[in-house]
Amino acid sequence: MNYRELNAKTIDQWCLEGWEWGQPISHEQFMAAKQGHWQVLLTPTKPVPHAWFGQLEGKKILGLASGGGQQIPIFSALGANCTVLDYSSEQCQSEAMVARREGYVVEIRQADMTEPLPFADETFDLIFHPVSNCYVEEVRPIFRECYRVLKKGGIFLGGYDIGINYVFDLDESRLENRLPYNPLKDETLYQESLRLNEGIQFSHTLEEQIGGQLEAGFRLTHLYEDTNGSGPLHDHGVPTFIATRCIKD
Repeated sequence: MNYRELNAKTIDQWCLEGWEWGQPISHEQFMAAKQGHWQVLLTPTKPVPHAWFGQLEGKKILGLASGGGQQIPIFSALGANCTVLDYSSEQCQSEAMVARREGYVVEIRQADMTEPLPFADETFDLIFHPVSNCYVEEVRPIFRECYRVLKKGGIFLGGYDIGINYVFDLDESRLENRLPYNPLKDETLYQESLRLNEGIQFSHTLEEQIGGQLEAGFRLTHLYEDTNGSGPLHDHGVPTFIATRCIKD
């Protein structure tokens, strides 16, 4: 089993155990979105500004590693034509469940975003990519594929862990690890990740994440920082995540 397969199975287990990012929205939230009352997250706590999206009705949206029935149902309620790609079977099943419950159509692809995306060039108007590349060793190829499948003028919205979290122990009380954090290159770290049921996670620099988007051809238009939402780093106001809005010119 490669690390990506391991991570998919780990996320399936987390979902069954009630993982926050695997719980689909309610019928009430879906109906509120149809009335124009909605918010979605790229990072733990800050809602994405509505202005980042523009008009969504009739647009083709890809939710990249965005399964679980949290964001795609909102976009569907707003009139978008949505596709979701996720490697977790539980996340895909939740996505299908919400679509059946609310009576809309969504294309669901259970696939690995580290592989070439199974879509033609210039297919989508917008890609929504919440925090997930921390489960991927190499992120630059993903940005290149996103650029390829976006239409000219398309919008790429992404959320990213900037790496600080991986320096600390679980209690965020002491410095424990060096960066970059990569269990594939440290057997002790790998075994500890398995013991803690964390999956295999990776730190990524701003050079990799913002720089990688720019290298792919995107133009950065907006960004904001966010915290973990709880814990000592959050209590001290330490930003540990960023969200970015990019355009394919």
